[in-house]
Amino acid sequence: MEKTTETEGIIFKIKRFSVHDGPGIRTSVFLKGCPLSCIWCHSPEGISSDISIWYDKSLCIACGKCVQICPNNALEIISDTETYININRELCNITGDCVKACPTCAIQFTGSKIGVYDVIDEIEKDFLYYKMSGGGVTLTGGEPLYQPDFSAEILEACRKKNIHTAIETCLFCERDTISSISDYVDLFIIDMKIFDTAQHIRYTGKSNEIIKENFRYIAKSGKPILVRIPLINGITDTEENKNACVRFVHDVDSRIQIELISYNPLAENNYKRLGIPFILK
Repeated sequence: MEKTTETEGIIFKIKRFSVHDGPGIRTSVFLKGCPLSCIWCHSPEGISSDISIWYDKSLCIACGKCVQICPNNALEIISDTETYININRELCNITGDCVKACPTCAIQFTGSKIGVYDVIDEIEKDFLYYKMSGGGVTLTGGEPLYQPDFSAEILEACRKKNIHTAIETCLFCERDTISSISDYVDLFIIDMKIFDTAQHIRYTGKSNEIIKENFRYIAKSGKPILVRIPLINGITDTEENKNACVRFVHDVDSRIQIELISYNPLAENNYKRLGIPFILK
């Protein structure tokens, strides 16, 4: 892609050959930053827009190279029932020296800054797969609308190259944000978590009133929509919640497809890597 001045954003992953984030074979771009704080979030590294480090104990050989190189003495080797690295996050200032020194990639950044052109270069690698399978690119996260300008430019560039575009979103954003990207989106994948407002606040930290209004707005525009309800034991998977969500969606438009998504229990590992409590457990 010809490079001039470009917008930069922060991502935590680009996943090629994805088959669960829209039709066909896709490239999923995971953007950092989300206004919600769902206690079951499968990608807690995507909630904050800040880049930090995380530690995978299962990959660590406890060689101590990271401890030796840290300029702030934020790392130490702990020998208990097992040997591992402890990170004092109050001392850590994310120099990245430990990331560079780690021979097994046990310590990594939780994200990276990247330009739109570099994202498009990565997306274009699988153009033939998109064409053959009816696939394309999906922006997900985190919450891609948390970085609206970055997301809009990626989607616009894909549209110009005739690459199918989808965006997975919770819809907690200003109406103008949706308006600014809508022309470049072929499919909205909308997470419908909890219908009851009080329960939504309790488990995600935010009201869902703006989400409902934005849902009606997109549905009225005629854009294709896929609704996904994550099934969290005792929270979202109750018959009361599922029925309320389905009624709401089909009252808006009975043609909208709804999927029930099983929760991946391996999510807890991501919280351990970040050194934060897994509240759902």
